[in-house]
Amino acid sequence: MKFRIATAILALSTVAAFAENPKVGGAEMFADKNIVENAMNSADHTTLVAAVKAAGLAETLQETGPFTVLAPTNEAFAKLPAGTVENLLKPENKETLVKILTCHVIPANAMASDIVGMIEADGGKHKVETVGGCEFTLMTKDGKVMIEDEQGNVATVTIADVKQSNGVIHVIDTVLMPKM
Repeated sequence: MKFRIATAILALSTVAAFAENPKVGGAEMFADKNIVENAMNSADHTTLVAAVKAAGLAETLQETGPFTVLAPTNEAFAKLPAGTVENLLKPENKETLVKILTCHVIPANAMASDIVGMIEADGGKHKVETVGGCEFTLMTKDGKVMIEDEQGNVATVTIADVKQSNGVIHVIDTVLMPKM
């Protein structure tokens, strides 16, 4: 009996270890590739990739990490006021762009279950500091992880736990903003 239980546990952990990443933007996401390599393949993240390149952050996000990236989709960027993205991509606005993008990065490898655990341990809301120095509030609503930025905007995680070689990506539906 003990042998069967041990075998079943081993089989389940093996399956979990080789579980496929969710597709993002119609593309396969590979756990052995880094955040930038995978994001470049997502049709839903072309604006984010362009912004990361314009900010000079591509090399940083290819480093060892670990990083948890809250990755806004093209639709999330499209919700910003007209002209905002184009303005942020200008060389003279690089500092602001870097601030916004680094506020989407948490210096940890935080899977959704870890995040939910922290939220529950803190009574329903958990404060997190980002690489960019922003303090965001993590919470859950209707079984979904939500992130409130410093301006009161709330993003919802639409695809969680996209494993990377240097961390994890959680796809979000709203661009998070620092205090301005």
